[in-house]
Amino acid sequence: MQKILFLTTVHRYDDDRIFHHQAKTLRDAGNVVKICSLSSEFKGNVDGVEIESFSILGKSRDEKIKTFERICNAFQPDCIICSEPLAVIAAGKVKKQKKISIVYDITEWYPSMRMVENFSFPLNVIHALKFFLFQLYAGFVSTHFIFGENTKKFPLAYFFPFKKLITLPYYPDDSYIHQNIKKLEENKICLCYTGQFSEEKGIGNFFAAVDCLRKKKPELKISILLIGASRKKKDEQYFSDQLNKYQFSHITIEKSASFNAFSKAYSEADICFDLRTMNYENHHCLPIKIFYYMASGKPVIYTDLKAIRQHLDISKVGFLVNPKDSEGIANNILTYIQNPELYSLHAKNARWIYEKKYNWDIIKNSFLNFINNPTK
Repeated sequence: MQKILFLTTVHRYDDDRIFHHQAKTLRDAGNVVKICSLSSEFKGNVDGVEIESFSILGKSRDEKIKTFERICNAFQPDCIICSEPLAVIAAGKVKKQKKISIVYDITEWYPSMRMVENFSFPLNVIHALKFFLFQLYAGFVSTHFIFGENTKKFPLAYFFPFKKLITLPYYPDDSYIHQNIKKLEENKICLCYTGQFSEEKGIGNFFAAVDCLRKKKPELKISILLIGASRKKKDEQYFSDQLNKYQFSHITIEKSASFNAFSKAYSEADICFDLRTMNYENHHCLPIKIFYYMASGKPVIYTDLKAIRQHLDISKVGFLVNPKDSEGIANNILTYIQNPELYSLHAKNARWIYEKKYNWDIIKNSFLNFINNPTK
């Protein structure tokens, strides 16, 4: 049994990866588990996991580090799992006093484009370099690495090749999946987009493809299901402009669902989409929800990203596309409509492949061994 502490700045304490998968798995194995987050206010015990969370993202770096240090000193963990460089730096201060494992769980591209988007040249380059060096220092302080996907192994796995590491994808636990394998109804289809309503995440590409589809097949009744929201003012304006531009007749817009209810929220969808922009960062980030859609039995149409190609074969469950090619995407949808047997095959394949290759039960023991036996 170990005392294991999760430290995260921007992720909520009930984050799907941290709380619902990693923390609960470690708890079930007999460990004492605690989560400290700096993004929301909460203190208590949830499902056998101790939570001490604070809403201090706007505070100074020093205050955040001191908060983490205080939690570490009170809890006295044997292992600290960190989600961001700042958490690693704080854990490193504790490591000087007690021999502990510091596991850096790299799930975000760092530095991300959003971290420097408000700076003009050359300040954006200078800040990107500063954040990059901060990432390297976090890698130096860490004792172990977890990578959410292989495409995020650069630079840490290359600068520190002798540190123990594991690749731990974002596979779902089946207890959170609402399975609904559908058959296409004649002359009807429900198309689903979830997540951020922004240009970068592809809501405009999605609308353009749907618009192209209705022009190609005007008699088809197209239902659109949107689940999510815009985070920034500019995204809200962009989304509003897109709605006014296309004036879709049958569109349902739902707020972001809780993690427990997420797969049920899109259960009536026939096809799920992610048409995010093709850029360097997106190419190296594996969209997590693709595994949830597959687990639910939903065929998918996704941007042709390098990270997706490295991790799974989409051809058996959907299509990879150029997100700007609205006509090509519309033709992919028509392929399903004209070949309902292909749609049914992809829907069944999605669930079957998830069960065989992409679920949490398959990888959780390797995660447990990695955390509970750090020197082996």
